[in-house]
Amino acid sequence: MLILASASPRRQELLRNAGLDFLVQPANVVEEILPGEAPETCAERLARSKAYAVFNQRPLDQSRYQQVLGADTIVVVNGKILGKPADQLDATRMLRLLSGRDHLVTTGVCLLTPTHPSGQGSHREDVRHETTRVTMSKLTDAEIAAYVATGQPIDKAGAYAIQGQASRWIPRIEGCYFNVVGLPISLVYRMLREAHEG
Repeated sequence: MLILASASPRRQELLRNAGLDFLVQPANVVEEILPGEAPETCAERLARSKAYAVFNQRPLDQSRYQQVLGADTIVVVNGKILGKPADQLDATRMLRLLSGRDHLVTTGVCLLTPTHPSGQGSHREDVRHETTRVTMSKLTDAEIAAYVATGQPIDKAGAYAIQGQASRWIPRIEGCYFNVVGLPISLVYRMLREAHEG
């Protein structure tokens, strides 16, 4: 059984749509961005922290083969990492940074797989990331203010959700769309398949 170490309804929906069975156990990890940290390193570190936070606290179930999946998505514009906005003012600041520019969305993914069917003993760690380039149209102050007022940006990396109202400002992406939503499903499926084959 796969355990998703995230409360994100978007990640849950993506896994369900892909036909994957899973349980949800939020990790409750502080998503801190370290000074000078490379975006890929940051995303992978946070994904790993989330996965281990759940993996280490789950009771060992002798009858189940439990894998834990952690993920973290960040937005990078002009070399600056944007996590989730602290408040509406912060969301407004982020959207102004993204307005009229290309930016990168990187999701770190960590899959922890027990090497024994009971879950006892050692485990295998697989940490990877996916990056997508996103183009955002130029936004007016009024558009930003109206969008922030909806509350949609508050719990989203970079203060927007590509599958929500912000979709009207995204004319082009290069790479995995689902990665921008919050989970690169093709990568996750490949990791799960390799873990079972290995």
